[in-house]
Amino acid sequence: MTLFFISVLILSITPFVNAEVWNTSKDISEPTDVFIPTHEYVGFFDSNDIYTVVGNVKNNLDYSVTPTVLLSVMGDSQKFTRTIQLDSLVSGNEIPFKIKFPEISIPSLILLPAEISFQKTITHTIPVDVIYDQSLIVHDDGHLTGRIINSGTETISNIEILAIIHGFEHETLDMGKSVLPIINLKPGEIREFSMYPDTSVADNVWYYSCFAIGTDTVVVLNTQRNAETFDIRYDSGILISYPEFDESGTELSFWLNKGWPLPEYFINFEFPRYSDNENFSVYLEKNQIKSIQSMDEWGNWHVSFHLEDNLDGNLVIKGFDPDVTSPTGQFIPEWIKYDAHLWSQGLLSDESFVTGIKYLINYGVIEISIDDLTNSNSTIPDWIQTYSDWWYQGLISNEEFVISMEFLINSKIILIN
Repeated sequence: MTLFFISVLILSITPFVNAEVWNTSKDISEPTDVFIPTHEYVGFFDSNDIYTVVGNVKNNLDYSVTPTVLLSVMGDSQKFTRTIQLDSLVSGNEIPFKIKFPEISIPSLILLPAEISFQKTITHTIPVDVIYDQSLIVHDDGHLTGRIINSGTETISNIEILAIIHGFEHETLDMGKSVLPIINLKPGEIREFSMYPDTSVADNVWYYSCFAIGTDTVVVLNTQRNAETFDIRYDSGILISYPEFDESGTELSFWLNKGWPLPEYFINFEFPRYSDNENFSVYLEKNQIKSIQSMDEWGNWHVSFHLEDNLDGNLVIKGFDPDVTSPTGQFIPEWIKYDAHLWSQGLLSDESFVTGIKYLINYGVIEISIDDLTNSNSTIPDWIQTYSDWWYQGLISNEEFVISMEFLINSKIILIN
């Protein structure tokens, strides 16, 4: 049996509830804003007993935004939170998300309403479309296969297809994404894709909806290394959890969870660079796996590899520098760098740019020494915009850009409080 279903209506459905996990979410804003529909926001324990939150952010404004979502889960008087920033969202579009909470072991939980903030940005729709014909199939085991087409005029790379997965009562079950990243999709080219639900809900799958194109669907994890928090980002179609360093701080281990019997998994890790001497090797249950190590434009390490067959077990990355205790350089997300470029070209307002800087400071993404702040009527000098464009082009470092922001703050031109 195959089933093909296209969701064209927004349904008013009671949120998914069971005896142990309650979803008390509600729309966080009016449908004329940036919001998560109630029936597309749910929390559940997956097949590996990892608490998972799935949602779908919609943009009903008449301009593009970059949404930031704060998720909160309550259990036994404990509150667990995650803050995620999603891709830029064009007017009238939507983007699903899925976040894991591997640290939660409490059986009875309350998923609190999400909090969304956003900043106005300038972006364009990625011209990749799902083809709605008989090739878009939900199979008996719950997974989906279909085709996409590049309807634009340029080759597109490094994208993923996202969708919300629904059950027979229209309830949201999971978020799916294409198994492998899509690269070098030429104009007019048609390519097949597939996506899978978590095995815990696979038997209840009815249809997929809210298809979207994603460019950054990474999972964020953290652990302790030498008494400091170590942040890890990874992109993969499988679940990786429980990161932990050994006592020397040179080996980072994870638990790799078995999922669907796919022929190949792709994994890309990103983490801070402690020194240029770090040379990484990857092992699964003591068997070395061929991997590629590279550095991105922010100075972070990337370790990428493929796994064949349906494997699970202890995954270890070796080669961290034991003699360095602090990361090299300062990490700043790519979206603020692009905002700096737009601002330098007069395509983004001072207010929107300053909002992004405040976000980075308030969430500890960048560290700036701030003197006592008072009110100011000063304007941002033109040379700061020139500096911002140089930073976008890679002509000055992250640290030099942060120094210029520090000047604006301590000169009371940008007010943080």
